[in-house]
Amino acid sequence: MRKKKPARPETRLIYAASETDCDLLYATGLMAPDPFLFVKQGKRTEIAVKDLELGRAQRQAHVSRVLALSRLERAVERAGGQAEPAQLIWHVLGRLRARRVKVPPSFPLALADELRSLGIQVAAVPAPFWPERELKTPSEVRAITAALRAAEAGLQAGIEALRACRIAPDGYLRREGRRFTAEDLRSVVNARVMAEGAIPAHTICAPGDQAVDPHEAGHGPIRAHTPIVIDVFPRSESTGYFGDLTRTVVRGRASERLKEVYALVGEGVRLGQSRIRDGASGQIIHTEIQELFTRRGYPTGRRGGRMQGFFHGTGHGVGLEIHEAPSIGKRGGTLRAGHVVTVEPGLYYLGLGGVRIEDLVLVRQRDCRNLTQIPKSLEI
Repeated sequence: MRKKKPARPETRLIYAASETDCDLLYATGLMAPDPFLFVKQGKRTEIAVKDLELGRAQRQAHVSRVLALSRLERAVERAGGQAEPAQLIWHVLGRLRARRVKVPPSFPLALADELRSLGIQVAAVPAPFWPERELKTPSEVRAITAALRAAEAGLQAGIEALRACRIAPDGYLRREGRRFTAEDLRSVVNARVMAEGAIPAHTICAPGDQAVDPHEAGHGPIRAHTPIVIDVFPRSESTGYFGDLTRTVVRGRASERLKEVYALVGEGVRLGQSRIRDGASGQIIHTEIQELFTRRGYPTGRRGGRMQGFFHGTGHGVGLEIHEAPSIGKRGGTLRAGHVVTVEPGLYYLGLGGVRIEDLVLVRQRDCRNLTQIPKSLEI
């Protein structure tokens, strides 16, 4: 009786630029702006990169083998083919005797069609392509924390700039002889973030009612005695990991109602953090915070055609993407030790403005550890 040949190990394939493709960056540890080839068969991994990346890839990539793309191109051309991505991939897969590959959902459709025309079976794997990305290793937690420190430094620089403003008789903040704007504040924050080795993107500095749209970046002159939501979420230039941080501040005096809302949002942050542990439901945590706000007289709903109250999720995972699994929200998943998640409830009402406070925490077996160090203070 013939013995069955052992099944060939599964082959996974990515062709992308790791600077923008987190699955590829996670798999290789190599940050590169141009597309390159990654193949994993069983435990063996290899990449093919341009000659200009070859030395760096050999030093930095966490793979079994680094190939020079130019050598593959010559081999394909000697065989009568063209040095195009599909034929280069076909050549590599032929050497591995792989006729079936699994690719991430972001894999280029045209390239998949070309590979199919060459006899390769291509199947997209539903996200997440690497499920293990959800649970962070100690080194990943350190990388996230370093990006968070850059965010904290940027926020602190913004707060110091606001403190340096004087309150003019017309109610606006002035600095260096002119009105201080949301754009000015964002420039201060972003400059400090970059000085810390991170890349800011879409930093939010939204004063007053602008913050009722939670992703409004903020624009125009800033009034005194008005809440300003500052949300900083930079990406480390060296590791690709993100940090995430939000504070709400007032230059001047906050109204009694604003102080009440700020205290309530802070209570929501503490409630969320007190519930986070291995096995906790993100959906239940979110619902508890919403119910707290409603009981205290701050409901959520549509008013005058605008959503007001607490109408976004309580939190989300952070890692190589700014928004990752798991979710702490209406359709939240189960939290596991090793997740790094935000806790960021908020309340938003026209005429009052927005209040959001956000910390970044590491989920542990019985509780969570707050990675955020910068204090919370409304009036500055």
